[in-house]
Amino acid sequence: MVKTAIYKKLLAEIAAKENEADRITGDLIGQAAVMIGLLQGILMKLREHLLNTDQITTTEEIEFFKFVKPQVLGKLIFYNEVYRIETTCPVSGGKMYRKYLSSQIKFLKRNHKAYSDPDFFRYYRSGRTDRDMEFFTRGQLRNFTGIDSSYFEADPAFSTYYDNLLSRIIAHDLLYAYLLTRIEPQYTLPEGCNDFPDEFQWTGTKNALIELIYALYVTGVISNGKIGVRKITTVFQWLFKTSLGDIHHAFHRMKDRAGSRTLFLEQLKDSLEHYMDKDL
Repeated sequence: MVKTAIYKKLLAEIAAKENEADRITGDLIGQAAVMIGLLQGILMKLREHLLNTDQITTTEEIEFFKFVKPQVLGKLIFYNEVYRIETTCPVSGGKMYRKYLSSQIKFLKRNHKAYSDPDFFRYYRSGRTDRDMEFFTRGQLRNFTGIDSSYFEADPAFSTYYDNLLSRIIAHDLLYAYLLTRIEPQYTLPEGCNDFPDEFQWTGTKNALIELIYALYVTGVISNGKIGVRKITTVFQWLFKTSLGDIHHAFHRMKDRAGSRTLFLEQLKDSLEHYMDKDL
């Protein structure tokens, strides 16, 4: 079965392919097209791997449908939407351009309300795990009242219904950040920053960067606390050309860490104090 180490390697490969596609194509449409093909292939391989596995534990099944498949499918939905938006955009600048992107944000918000199950949305955002067996193992859905009709089109051997719902939540977060940087230039990098040398990159873990982002957000040191965590995340993602995925869920996992929950911040403090002591 897909273990945690394999899952992390898979996401790292996807991130590397994103950077490679960006360098090769040089435009969002080209990058989206490349990533759609790549992610479709990965999704098919995951399905084949799962269906050919004779024995799978409940823990492994939950891991697959809560962490593995939604990250891949969520990115696939995201890049498909990026391709649609970029290829139908009537102009490349000006008022009409901003109006078009604003309409896409409004559409995104309306669509988000349409497919979101409020109870599940709160469950996921809060980082709870007590109903994971109900949401992320197959054959558990008993109440069909009010569920999205896409459930009846899904492959029951490769879906729990809620993994698809989670994929759309992940795609929604990515799309919101993407549209925000397109419509509000103040949340994108200054001109020329996209030409930073390759060595200018975040070399720590994604969790470390998310920990730093939340620390900056909750202390209110950016724009007097008037900027939301998603907008701050958008800037850091553009700055370091990296995708942080669903930062809310990553943050809630940090809250359940064994030992220190602010590992990276403590490392920053110790490193800085050590550097200061060298000059004494």
